[in-house]
Amino acid sequence: MKKNDIFELEITDMGTDGEGIGHYDGMTFFVKDALIGDVITARATKLKKNYGYARVEEIKTPSTFRVEPQCELHKRCGGCQIQALSYEKQLEFKNNKVRNNLMRIGGFSEAKLDSKMQPPVGADNPYRYRNKAQFPVGYDRDGNIVTGFYASRSHNIIPVEDCRLGVPQNKEILDIIKEWMNECGITPYDENTHKGLVRHVLIRYGFTSKQIMVCLVINADELEPEHLAADTLCERLSKIDGMTSISYNINKENTNVILGKKTVCIWGRPYIEDTIHLLSYPDFTPQGTGITYQISPQSFYQVNPVQTERLYGTALEFADLNGGETVWDLYCGIGTISSFLAQKAGKVCGVEIIPAAIEDARENAKRNGLDNVEFFVGKAEEVLPEQYEKNHIKADVIVVDPPRKGCDELCLETIVKMAPEKVVYVSCDSSTLARDVKYLGENGYAVKRVRTVDMFGMSGHVETVCCLHRVNS
Repeated sequence: MKKNDIFELEITDMGTDGEGIGHYDGMTFFVKDALIGDVITARATKLKKNYGYARVEEIKTPSTFRVEPQCELHKRCGGCQIQALSYEKQLEFKNNKVRNNLMRIGGFSEAKLDSKMQPPVGADNPYRYRNKAQFPVGYDRDGNIVTGFYASRSHNIIPVEDCRLGVPQNKEILDIIKEWMNECGITPYDENTHKGLVRHVLIRYGFTSKQIMVCLVINADELEPEHLAADTLCERLSKIDGMTSISYNINKENTNVILGKKTVCIWGRPYIEDTIHLLSYPDFTPQGTGITYQISPQSFYQVNPVQTERLYGTALEFADLNGGETVWDLYCGIGTISSFLAQKAGKVCGVEIIPAAIEDARENAKRNGLDNVEFFVGKAEEVLPEQYEKNHIKADVIVVDPPRKGCDELCLETIVKMAPEKVVYVSCDSSTLARDVKYLGENGYAVKRVRTVDMFGMSGHVETVCCLHRVNS
């Protein structure tokens, strides 16, 4: 086998990012845009000792799970790896990914998982679900200003006029910004030269409130709001129904991190609001009105509000609170889970590293009349041990919703020392979930229930909720 060799390949499995997997001449091949059940003509692109990568030359026999994607750019854009796969098969694929990681990394037997894993929670509509989008800004080959998304594994911008995962208002906003930049001679940021002004456009949309936020990420100390150009932008954007907040964020660093530390509001107010209703759990919301949240540009807030209700509902079901517990909510963001926990617990303590998010969390608790919630700014692996060792705090239930890297080891060690009766782990990366659950399992905790929730339809990502109970010694 040599590079560029062409061969027939049957796709018998799918990898963690949705790539097809097939076997030929003793080697395993990973093929982007190939689906389980496809029979393809493949071209070898990269070869290792026992495995390689290939691309699809021709689909000879399409999989019975293939469907017609809504977006013609799904193969080029890095956001919708599995849009050509039927939604039912997507749910199966994601559930199996979590299951396989729990077996391979977590050490669980298949028989044990059969009794722990519940059916996945799918979406009623896996399109148009995102309430947040971050569009890089640049030039195309002809020198035209473009906005869109990065191609897979690169920083090449694929121009996207109307992403089918986002709200339709995104296109109108981006068109206004591009027209404004052209008229005013404002240049996009260039990663190679570190020149140019506009790096990204951040858009947030409240599915319940219908409020819209636009934040330009700029490579400068200010946008000069008194300048005619800034005034013109605000005037045009403010005419869009629901426009509530226009701001700019300063990021002059040579980094892949999108947002800088300082944000300046130049029109409206510095936040939008939105409400989450747990329809399956009406007793968790006062008179069924839901919990209203204040969301700023730097706030962490789940991108799929409809599925968020199901995700948090699952977490609350697993926590099974009776009204007297002390609960710690680690990596709490703007206090989304904390607010619902507080309605059934005696006291809730939230921890989050981003100061602006904690400001929002405190305001959210206040506006929803929750006086049994306390928030701490800092790293979970630092705040939790300090509160445990110095102030001798306790916890009956600990909820964690960490970033993809999972929980810090010191954080896990402290959880074990505090010995809560339950740990509810909300995860966006099942490999680090499996690693952390294995640690907890080796230190006195047993997995009781696991359930996946599809928060990111058409992509390979999935959220998982895992409930562990302390084993009595």
